[in-house]
Amino acid sequence: MGAPPAGAGPGDVPAAADPSSGLPLLSLALASMMAEVQAHSGGVYLLAADEPVLEMAVTAGLPRTFVAPWERVGLSSPIPVAEAVRERRLVWVGGEEDMARRYPRIAVVLPYAFALAALPVATADTVYGAAYVTWPGAHPTVLSDRERESLTAACERLAVRLERAARENRVPRTEPDLLAAPSGMAGTLGTVEAARMVGRLPYGLASLDLHGRVAFANAAAAELLGVHADDLLGTQPWVSVPWLNDPMYEDRYRAALISQHVTSFVALRPPGDWLSFRMYPSTTGLTTRISRARAVAEMVGAAPRADAAPSPRLVTISQVLSLTGALTEAVGVQDVVQLVADEVAPAVGSQALVVLGSRSGRLHVLGQRGYEDPRIVERFDGLPLAERTPGTHVLNTGVPAFFESRQQLERLYPDRNETPDGFAAWAYLPLIASGRPVGTCVLAYAEPHAFPADERAVLTSLGGLIAQALERALLYDAKNQLAHGLQAALLPHSLAPPPGIEAAARYLPAMHGMEIGGDFYDLVPTRPLAAAVIGDVQGHNVTAAGLMGQIRTGVRAFTSVGQTPAEVMRSTNRLLIDSGADLFASCLYLRLDPERGRAVMARAGHPPPLLRRPDGRVRVLDLAGGPLLGIDAEATYPTTEVSLAPGSVLALYTDGLVESPGVDIEDALVDLGELLSESGDQPLDKLADTLVRHSAAAQERVDDVAVLLLRAEADH
Repeated sequence: MGAPPAGAGPGDVPAAADPSSGLPLLSLALASMMAEVQAHSGGVYLLAADEPVLEMAVTAGLPRTFVAPWERVGLSSPIPVAEAVRERRLVWVGGEEDMARRYPRIAVVLPYAFALAALPVATADTVYGAAYVTWPGAHPTVLSDRERESLTAACERLAVRLERAARENRVPRTEPDLLAAPSGMAGTLGTVEAARMVGRLPYGLASLDLHGRVAFANAAAAELLGVHADDLLGTQPWVSVPWLNDPMYEDRYRAALISQHVTSFVALRPPGDWLSFRMYPSTTGLTTRISRARAVAEMVGAAPRADAAPSPRLVTISQVLSLTGALTEAVGVQDVVQLVADEVAPAVGSQALVVLGSRSGRLHVLGQRGYEDPRIVERFDGLPLAERTPGTHVLNTGVPAFFESRQQLERLYPDRNETPDGFAAWAYLPLIASGRPVGTCVLAYAEPHAFPADERAVLTSLGGLIAQALERALLYDAKNQLAHGLQAALLPHSLAPPPGIEAAARYLPAMHGMEIGGDFYDLVPTRPLAAAVIGDVQGHNVTAAGLMGQIRTGVRAFTSVGQTPAEVMRSTNRLLIDSGADLFASCLYLRLDPERGRAVMARAGHPPPLLRRPDGRVRVLDLAGGPLLGIDAEATYPTTEVSLAPGSVLALYTDGLVESPGVDIEDALVDLGELLSESGDQPLDKLADTLVRHSAAAQERVDDVAVLLLRAEADH
């Protein structure tokens, strides 16, 4: 080979690593990067060409299945590699607790002790992707300057080579992952006699590769597992041994490889033999020692209980996926509280919970479950955040607190014994979202409860998932409260019908969105003739609601100055067009004349009203009308006079009462008419409730619903 080109530095990758050579550029760069900082796993992502997504191109050190949930990562995701690209900086996660606090979605799937660094692979002008490396849990919680400089330089070199490849129209591709080839136990021992010695050991010994496949098992291991040695080789124990088919045992293998810590567990071999498994990891796989649990217990001076059970993984991956999906669907704060009670508390063995927040410098109880006497929890509502309690401390600091017994809690908080709640252990989890505490979740246990490090990490991670849902829920509840207040302010607080007319109205918001919309109704008690109006402005938002308020005010004003129904509709149409809102509205307006037993109506694209006669017959009033308001400034709106005999009921409504996906509008009108016919003799308020309650469309409520009922009193 010739001399390196002038100006080449000692850290440059040789020309053979260039894509033009056909060698795996990404794999070589990753392997070099890991070797420089003595990391034990890593990966390289490339930025997709047509979407803001990072796609995994190569991994090293551990099976790709360990990081399968993050094969594709959106740039907006709360994931270290995505954050490294977004902020163009190195992201350091110093260990299990740091991961649980900042990236709960990762920690809850990989609740193991390891450190991680993620960096952008980018030049000054272009981002090509990202890289990450991990270290076992024994790595210091701080990244050294040498490691930082080595990783940064390695990613910069890789970016330069990717830039060169782009100039030459050579697109980097996914490369084979870098895993050490599995080797049998006999090969690692070096001699045949050594292998025979292992075969004569009184305890089981097995070698697993990085994929968890058995590469070697001595006779004692096969006997203890109850499976022939030939049936074990090349398989994963939790697959080939039926009674090891539990996610917890595979989880222990993952924990050993990722953390590089010796890991152990106890498993029951039916019908009653307890076996102890101890895993010794390395960067090429792990060695497992298998023995009877009784012997192990005697060595440490404690015999196992007959009713002992293996310690299961606190939360399985399937539970995490279920919880994450459910939290995504949670709408309000009470939805989140109920979800935590239904999903989280049972999974972690908790018997009660409280969710706390803060408002105006005071503690606020957002919800609780499991306390027989709610007053025990309520006494903390309104407590100043300056008070020294575990709830306020966790909320102020964002640091979790675990109390394994009542004595431990009362030793730190002596005043706590004045408010006994009947529980014996507590986990106080900070709910941190968008970098700030939004609340605290308190999990209470009926019996004293130890919180080992891995359980604390999982609980902290779950707190992060709950916090994200709670942040959304708090925002939703605030918007919802604002929406309800705005809607209530825009609709009439009461109806004042003229003599001879009885009136009742109902408004229901859509079940999705901000629960605010453009449906409206009003009764204008002008003299000598009163007017009624109902309408629906397009949309379900603050703009629609605001425009609805303008229309309602305009109708009142045009009615008060004595305009006819046709003129009121034309004026309202021009008002809507002049507002420049680019929204349409349907409207039905009528002038009531109870003395003469009639009503004059004008319609603008609104559903036809129903008229129930005193004898119970119902007909749809097919009124003449004009287009929707807001379309044509020159539109006219013809009027129709309708007889309103004593005892008659006019039912005015918006389309949300009758329109439902998959239901024909004609059929819905027929059903509404039959319901009005059967129930029309009820008091008007009760009739309004009946129409809303029994309408299939109103129950689904994909749209707002407004109903205005007018009855001509029989004594007029």
